[in-house]
Amino acid sequence: MSESVQLIPGNSLITATPQEGRELAIKMARLIIKVTQPDDEIRGRLRGVYAEDAAMLIAVGQTVATEFATIAAANNYWR
Repeated sequence: MSESVQLIPGNSLITATPQEGRELAIKMARLIIKVTQPDDEIRGRLRGVYAEDAAMLIAVGQTVATEFATIAAANNYWR
């Protein structure tokens, strides 16, 4: 794992609103990509591939949804 990447920004899944939770989910999904492929140049080259592939874009959405579900549960679904 990359030595300096903090996988949970702010070290907490607690957010004030669902909007903030969704934004955190997107950040967390992006961070896992950075950890999985730490080379900026390679990630840059791959963007063109997944930007044109509907299945890969759907997979990104699923990853964010999974992160958001975890955050929502940690926040007691903002009740």
